Amino acid sequence: MKRFLLITLLSLPTLAHAASFKVISLAPHATELAYAAGLGDALIAVDDYSDYPPEVDKLEHVASYRGINLERVVALKPDLVIAWKGGNPDKEVAKLEKLGIKVFYSNPKSLDETAQQIDALSKFAADPAKGSAVAEQVRSELAEIRAEQKGKTAVPYFYQLASDPLMTNGGNNWPAPLFKMCGGENVFKDAKAAYPMINKEQVIVNKPEAIFYSDNTDPKAFWESWKSHLPAAQSDSVFSLNPDWLNRATPRALKAVRQICTALDKVRATA
Repeated sequence: MKRFLLITLLSLPTLAHAASFKVISLAPHATELAYAAGLGDALIAVDDYSDYPPEVDKLEHVASYRGINLERVVALKPDLVIAWKGGNPDKEVAKLEKLGIKVFYSNPKSLDETAQQIDALSKFAADPAKGSAVAEQVRSELAEIRAEQKGKTAVPYFYQLASDPLMTNGGNNWPAPLFKMCGGENVFKDAKAAYPMINKEQVIVNKPEAIFYSDNTDPKAFWESWKSHLPAAQSDSVFSLNPDWLNRATPRALKAVRQICTALDKVRATA
């Protein structure tokens, strides 16, 4: 009986924390990071686009493409708001901070930073060890992938971010780091804009050996009339990627990396 009472008393701070600490996420990737960090039970509201894990469906929505419902966020009295740096309106997030609400800014540029942010967010959780374990798992898989891909031949690729208008990512902007891990070389790496609008002629001139897409377009039909000028289309090296895995800097992005590495290995095998 005494042992039972001791265990119960030791667990009270944790239970109290879970019941009292309240978190709001303002972006899909931030919501996934919150769950990864062990803050799932503390989440009370999210944005319109947060859809993973499935438990978020029951949560209230306080942000959309129109902005943040500041009045509602304040009324919910969160202990922590996880905001998307560069994705949520800066002025609106600043207003929350001026009102004394603690804001954690999230905008990981790589999966290494994703692991770092999970670690940082886990400090707010009732059991920080859960988030630390997830972060360590991400680091471990990153190390494994890098070892597997070391020394492989670079493959020039084009990522079709959108079709109408035709867009891609420039430089090392997300999701370029995922492709780079697999030896992919972005044919638009020198573009000045982060996410430039381009035309088909520019793609053809750069001669990508692989094309990746994550929207609902049928890329083979999209490029059919240009097939004779496009090595990737000729060799059937056009690959579909899961948009949620690819476009969110969360642990699930490791699945996208695996997809990319497998695809580029196929391209190398047919070269």
